[in-house]
Amino acid sequence: MSSIKTILSSNDLSIGYYSKRENHVVAENLNLNLVAGQLISLVGANGIGKSTLLRTLTGIQKPLKGAVFLNERNIHDFQPLELAQNLSLVLTEKLPPSNLTVFELIALGRQPYTNWLGNLSAEDHQKINQAIELTHIEHLVYKKYHEISDGQLQIVLIARALAQDTPLIILDEPTTHLDLLHKVSVFKLLKKLTKETGKCILFSTHDIDLAIQLSDEMIVMTEDNVVQDQPCNLITKGVFSLLFKDDSITFDGEKGKFMIS
Repeated sequence: MSSIKTILSSNDLSIGYYSKRENHVVAENLNLNLVAGQLISLVGANGIGKSTLLRTLTGIQKPLKGAVFLNERNIHDFQPLELAQNLSLVLTEKLPPSNLTVFELIALGRQPYTNWLGNLSAEDHQKINQAIELTHIEHLVYKKYHEISDGQLQIVLIARALAQDTPLIILDEPTTHLDLLHKVSVFKLLKKLTKETGKCILFSTHDIDLAIQLSDEMIVMTEDNVVQDQPCNLITKGVFSLLFKDDSITFDGEKGKFMIS
């Protein structure tokens, strides 16, 4: 039996903001565990603190209390280049205007490994081509990235993270602005990649019904608690019923989805 490898964990983590008068606590006592080969979604109502949690887990923001461990080391002990070889991040920000081709954009994922001139080695080319094959975007590589659709660009950014070749990929709202067809294709791609590469992928999303269907585990943020478990267990525990403070939105445990009355 293969052993379960923990890629990232948090120990009694409290997240939030420092201010002159007091600390603003968003969530506390978080003991999360991200395991190799799993697709894990992060869900919660708007403004609940999902982005704050992602920023803290990736080392962008310091915790109020506790610690985050990446491959058994405190994430704040990593040098930037070293961190980029262990963790890749796909954010929702607009890319700056440029004439980069899709291939060149994916090749940027190799920056943590290239020499100061940025020359690509044979291994770099192999990792880039492998990422292109895994995401099935061979037909896009010579296009300028501003010529492709939002859905295609999202897949390209995932390919760039794959080329970076880290054990953990974290994505912030990867399906925002996509139609249902492209949302489903991105979710299914992420699921496939965890199984084919053994990487752990954590992503935040508002598409909770889809996340329930396709995630191995989910991290659910409510006003009172943060819970990590398999979707079926979260349904049994009634966790999704606590997500929205609105009587017109209810969660149907039998159907596994939200209903609007």
